[in-house]
Amino acid sequence: MAAATAVTPYQKSPKAAGAAQAPQAPQAPQAPAVTVTDPALVKRAVKAAALGNAMEWFDFGVYSYIAVTLGKVFFPSGNPTAQLLSTFGAFAAAFLVRPLGGMVFGPLGDRVGRQKVLALTMIMMAAGTFAIGLIPSYASIGVGAPLLLLAARLVQGFSTGGEYAGASTFIAEYAPDKRRGFFGSWLEFGTLAGYIGGAGLVTLMTALLSSHDLLTWGWRIPFLIAGPMGIIGLYLRMRLEETPAFAAEVEKAEAERPKVPLREMVAGQWKALLLCMGLVLVFNVTDYMLLSYMPSYLTSELKYDETHGLLVVLGVMALMMIVQPFAGALSDRVGRRPVIAAGCTGFLLLSVPALLLIRQGSLLAVALGMGALGLLLVCFTAAMPAALPALFPTRVRYGSLSIGFNVSVSLFGGTTPLVVTALIGATGNMMMPAYYMMGAAVVGGFAVWRMSESAGLPLPGSAPAVEAR
Repeated sequence: MAAATAVTPYQKSPKAAGAAQAPQAPQAPQAPAVTVTDPALVKRAVKAAALGNAMEWFDFGVYSYIAVTLGKVFFPSGNPTAQLLSTFGAFAAAFLVRPLGGMVFGPLGDRVGRQKVLALTMIMMAAGTFAIGLIPSYASIGVGAPLLLLAARLVQGFSTGGEYAGASTFIAEYAPDKRRGFFGSWLEFGTLAGYIGGAGLVTLMTALLSSHDLLTWGWRIPFLIAGPMGIIGLYLRMRLEETPAFAAEVEKAEAERPKVPLREMVAGQWKALLLCMGLVLVFNVTDYMLLSYMPSYLTSELKYDETHGLLVVLGVMALMMIVQPFAGALSDRVGRRPVIAAGCTGFLLLSVPALLLIRQGSLLAVALGMGALGLLLVCFTAAMPAALPALFPTRVRYGSLSIGFNVSVSLFGGTTPLVVTALIGATGNMMMPAYYMMGAAVVGGFAVWRMSESAGLPLPGSAPAVEAR
């Protein structure tokens, strides 16, 4: 490192010392540059990305937590299970278009920059969520209501195709190498904050409003809040500057925006893409199982009191938020692989005992079972934001990560509530959620075994990044 040239994120990398002298043949290779990160700028970037992510996932979280009511509004039926299936079907439909969003926004982020694309996804997500709050009910316009709901969900899904990959890439490229896990963990801290905001609002409405009021107009409130929240998120993201890694990539291309064919992002990175999909599978199956599906599982399958069930989930997410930064820092010290492997092992061994506790029905048993699953999930939420961007070089990072992440989420993560609900309906086996998480843990464990350790190392294709003292 002593021979490296230190540069700030907003300086062009100077030439090696010999470059200013008369030309020599052959010229000695230049020492690698080092990016010196400004702590204040890093924290501002992390806050803006995490806050924007919180607002995005507030929108998604509200849909999950109010799914039972939405089923009655948009999918009238005498069968509550059919209503829930229809509602989660619309939920899953948004994930089917996420790969399309990733294929559009990912390459665009590698072409025009991370910051501009993240601002665009913020606008689209807020608009789609706000629109849901304006849709008339099935009783008012018939089949047009679920069709409009589906259209709004597709807008949400398309925009989210560029969200997580962009936000994690943004933080990873700003953070110093030795603290990337800690700073990356704040991205999922924002996600949990968004979920808590959505769940807390639904819980408050459920407690204060009658069933009739909630069904006729109360359900619209969380979705209409997305409008002003989107404006705040857009403001935060527009204030961000481009990442040092992307700026250096543009500089290497002689001030032209780097353009990478979609084929290179897929065929040229197929091994990393497969690893990414395996890691994302276990990350998102367990995430959506715990944070999106379990509130409805407690209410519709176990006949648990709706308000108490949501309060338990809120408590679990609050616990996860407290542990999150410490687990991220731990991944910087011991490595991403041990932390993620611990989560996979835990879900493989403890999913059945945890669900058996939850099925006991008492508040203490449900809290203990959900809390155990939540702490295991932290192994993924804390380490993945730093581990996933490190699979790909700077030139294709946003695009390749968007494609791999969203294909896996669409096939396995977002469909989790729908698939598990259908499996329970088909088999009558209430332990299906545990078995599904165990299968995901096996796939994730294999991906961890095949991945390389990235903690403390520069991102592929980027200069080493150190923190200014």
